Amino acid sequence: MADNKKMVEAITSMEEDFAQWYTDVVKKAELASYSGVRGCMIVRPYGTALWENIRNDLDARFKALGHENIMMPLFIPESLLQREKDHVEGFAPEVAWVTHGGDEKLQERLCVRPTSETVFCEHYADIIQSYRDLPKLYNQWCSVVRWEKTTRPFLRTMEFYWQEGHTMHETADEAWAETEQMLGVYADFCEQSLAIPVIKGRKTDKEKFAGAEATYTIEAMMHDGKALQSGTSHYFGDGFARAFDIQFTDRENKLQYPHQTSWGMSTRIIGAIIMTHGDDNGLVLPPAVAPVQLVILPIAQHKPGVLDKANELKERLAKIARVKLDDSDNSPGWKFAEYEMKGVPLRLEIGPRDIENDQCVLVRRDNREKTIVKLSELEEKISELLQAVHDGLYQKALARRESMTYTATTMEEMIATADEKPGLIKAMWCGDEACELALKEKAGVTSRCMPFEQEAISDTCVCCGKKAEKMVVWGKAY
Repeated sequence: MADNKKMVEAITSMEEDFAQWYTDVVKKAELASYSGVRGCMIVRPYGTALWENIRNDLDARFKALGHENIMMPLFIPESLLQREKDHVEGFAPEVAWVTHGGDEKLQERLCVRPTSETVFCEHYADIIQSYRDLPKLYNQWCSVVRWEKTTRPFLRTMEFYWQEGHTMHETADEAWAETEQMLGVYADFCEQSLAIPVIKGRKTDKEKFAGAEATYTIEAMMHDGKALQSGTSHYFGDGFARAFDIQFTDRENKLQYPHQTSWGMSTRIIGAIIMTHGDDNGLVLPPAVAPVQLVILPIAQHKPGVLDKANELKERLAKIARVKLDDSDNSPGWKFAEYEMKGVPLRLEIGPRDIENDQCVLVRRDNREKTIVKLSELEEKISELLQAVHDGLYQKALARRESMTYTATTMEEMIATADEKPGLIKAMWCGDEACELALKEKAGVTSRCMPFEQEAISDTCVCCGKKAEKMVVWGKAY
């Protein structure tokens, strides 16, 4: 009975407690639940559907560029992990180990994969002999395990889902081009599909991936002003190839080492969607990846013809959008709150009077704007409004980032800005890691990236006053 059903629970205001707001949204929008294992989450059907849409979009982009999917083992022998020194040192604190098989102690420990460079390299050593075997453009969709001390659903969990691309190339130039190309794929995906503006740049040596020569990143700013690393692309040079003795015969019949890249995006991007677009009523989902793009809510559905018309519209509109019809006996108010919480981009309301007038009402989730539409014009109007929701979300997020991005030219200014103004800070850097560490210690900020689009804010390092080399975006981060 509608009167006995519980209305959608309110969530904590993001102004009151942003962390609790985030947790409330994850749980009450039914994206994920906590499991019985610390730091591991149950991704519920709605969250899984969101991830599937993200995965399908990215997968199509990868395949259009010639990448192929592969499935690698979950377990990595310790001896294999040890073959690349910097890599293993970078991951050692987060590795989970299998020591027993049944009741028997294993002769060699097995690592539960934190990432798969080493198993890819072992495989590449077997299948690459000639320049004709290159490039190898592989990607896998899987879960990985990292033994995190502090966890939060989607943002940082011990087990998470991702894709990891691993490619081998004949020349350094080709590998560099792949590294840059894949960062561009991530940036385009975030902006075109997720409506999240990102900053493209290079990580400092201190922040680069373990074992990489260079790491490129896209950084997004969340509603609370913190940065989120949203996707990375790494150039490895031939370091892994040498460690794993991967060689090929080149076009002059000489032995060479191939050049390698890897790149990845994980379920933390769902956290980015929540924290970039969400509001005090819950999720606000970008239409391209929303599990339901349009929900049809029949008003006074007990009256003759209302449900018939709603079902007719569902069948018709399913050709252009992911549509759900809610014909449950919950009240219209409950349904409005429920689908706002779940971030459905468009709501279609239709009742007896609408049917009489051959029209319906469309409501946007992002700004709650209502539009009365003739039923004959629905397809065109829905497509138009879905694009408008995307554009509105992107422009709102971009405007917020620009209004919360500051500059600093001295350490005093950096400390004051970091203390008083949530957001990102642009400042010059001399390139010395000691200054990077000092900024973290004194101002509480880390280097997010050295943007590809450089600006000359001043001639000197914000920390030491010596000649500056790069403009860096600094900030507090998830």
